[in-house]
Amino acid sequence: MITTLLVANRGEIARRIIRTATAMGIGTVAVYADPDAGAPFVAEADRAVALRGRTAAQTYLNIEALLEAAAAAGADAVHPGYGFGSERADFARAVAGAGLTWVGPPPEVLEAVGDKLAAKRLLAGVGVPVLESWEVTADALPDLTGVPLPLIVKAAAGGGGKGMRVVGAGPGAAGGAGGSPELADAVAAARREAAAAFGDGTVFLERYITGARHVEIQILADSHGGLVHCFERECSIQRRHQKVIEECPSPAVDAGLRDRMGAAALAAAKAVGYLGAGTVEFVLEPSGDFWFLEVNARLQVEHPVTEAVTGVDLVREQLLVAQGLRLSVTQDGLAMNGHAIEARLYAEDPAAGFLPATGTVLDWCPAAAPSCRWDAGVAAGSVVGVEFDPMLAKVIAHAPARAEAALALALALQRSRIRGVTTNRDFLVAALRHPDFLAGRTTTSFIEDTGVTLARQPSPGELRTAATGAALAAQAARRAAAPVLATLPGGWRNTVMPPERAEFRHGSDTVLVSYARQRDGRFDVTVTGAGPDPDGEPGSGEPVTVHHAGDGWIDFERGWHRHRLHVLTAGDRVWVQGPDGDLALTAVPRFPEAGHGEQVAGGLVAPMPGTVLAVHAAAGDAVAAGQLLMIVEAMKMEHRITAPRAGTLREVRAQPGDQVSAGDLLAVLDEGP
Repeated sequence: MITTLLVANRGEIARRIIRTATAMGIGTVAVYADPDAGAPFVAEADRAVALRGRTAAQTYLNIEALLEAAAAAGADAVHPGYGFGSERADFARAVAGAGLTWVGPPPEVLEAVGDKLAAKRLLAGVGVPVLESWEVTADALPDLTGVPLPLIVKAAAGGGGKGMRVVGAGPGAAGGAGGSPELADAVAAARREAAAAFGDGTVFLERYITGARHVEIQILADSHGGLVHCFERECSIQRRHQKVIEECPSPAVDAGLRDRMGAAALAAAKAVGYLGAGTVEFVLEPSGDFWFLEVNARLQVEHPVTEAVTGVDLVREQLLVAQGLRLSVTQDGLAMNGHAIEARLYAEDPAAGFLPATGTVLDWCPAAAPSCRWDAGVAAGSVVGVEFDPMLAKVIAHAPARAEAALALALALQRSRIRGVTTNRDFLVAALRHPDFLAGRTTTSFIEDTGVTLARQPSPGELRTAATGAALAAQAARRAAAPVLATLPGGWRNTVMPPERAEFRHGSDTVLVSYARQRDGRFDVTVTGAGPDPDGEPGSGEPVTVHHAGDGWIDFERGWHRHRLHVLTAGDRVWVQGPDGDLALTAVPRFPEAGHGEQVAGGLVAPMPGTVLAVHAAAGDAVAAGQLLMIVEAMKMEHRITAPRAGTLREVRAQPGDQVSAGDLLAVLDEGP
């Protein structure tokens, strides 16, 4: 029996595993890298052991350090979570060699399915439909003469969208893969990304299906012959080939297709002698044909939607199987109840190509209603750095019907306070409410095909109301900080004072709030900017009554309209949350200081904090529009810095290995040759 479990992972999945282990009476041990020293999962475990280092390679991928931590804490089992070492056969073998219980498939199974090419060959032999693929050696690309585009480059190890590139899927793409100039670059980039994420840079090519859905089957197997599938999940909505919204069941799968896909998944599990929890992934064509993609021999990020619909705790089943016990479920005993949808909340900027974002979480307050499951890896005060994946939380809604689950999840996200770091929250809300999503028209190209809003654009009325609330909240805070004034009605003075002013920016909009407190305690407020003054919004001519100001809240009334807003100020940043969501404003100082940022004509800047991986041009080089100049890596993703136009590089300031911050000047491009 397992008595003490070391969780060889971090963030929300570490907390998730700790929760179930604790409920089963199993003690837990957290391990943590230096940037995670203050993370919630560290405090929630019974014991914690530091893994000295900042990177994944130094810490969560360091097998020797993990085993030393297990020995030091007296652990008798290891759960790898997902990502990192969860599908590494050498890790599983080392854990067993140290006399510990490995919570996952045995190393032989990990080896059988870990090489995706070998797994496809094996499963094709037992009747599982597989897509044609081509192996890429370390020396050269395969002969692709006559092979049509598009193709996808995929990492042979790992998952999570890392080490994947699509070639030839854009508008106007034509011709065969054999003559594609993009392919070599895509292979090289995928290799680097896979090596950084999984410690293995092996990649292969596969036919890419457009208009497809990504549908996977959850399987469970024990050592007593128990083998079940827990139905399907659809994970089609993706950016950078990484899932962002998942659901169970799929709106495209009927009972007959579910039976066929479930049978194929169980055949795959039997062929490899599977044990534990895993997922067999398929791509589903519009025709209804489906093709095997891979076996993920671990827990999936999206496992909570299966748990919500079936009532099965998948981590508990993993721990039962690891102890040699039987599964607690049978195929006949499994049924689906309602619909569940999960959204992955990331620190990233959808409007900037979903680039990862960094910062400190200043306010973390999930909405109390609608009721959702929040599997979060952060709390107020958590620092989101460049070292690891930027996922903040998984948020799951479960309801009797699909549309109800989607709308509940959207409202819960909208009502939650998440401040201090840029997130994809508004994009998720827009996607969940999009007519195509609600109608079940979800494919892997959903984001591109629908043009779903990437960044919320507030109405002029909402922006003006938010600015008014921010200004009046700041006035109340100043008044509360001056005890003498606070005791005088209306802040009485023996002179007539001019109106106070507060100016805020939101994107390209600037809003000016001018306000004066009257003797009866109400305010005369004038708001200009952000378009015309809509009826019922703060403007000029009507007094504003403040009913409450304090504890982060401002409650005011103008005319027949009552506004209750939550306001948080940090430096010149002001977050204002109302019924339509959060707005991040920038307060404009009345007497701006001289700027310190370096503004250079033709300057190319880092779009995100990270590490310069490679520099492909030098000062004095003539470059063409679109030419690759350098590559910046952060949070396991690469960003290509390309020339926006033809010209000559006057300066190249960054070198491989440099650590850069967002906005740092990397190079200067002059026009002309």
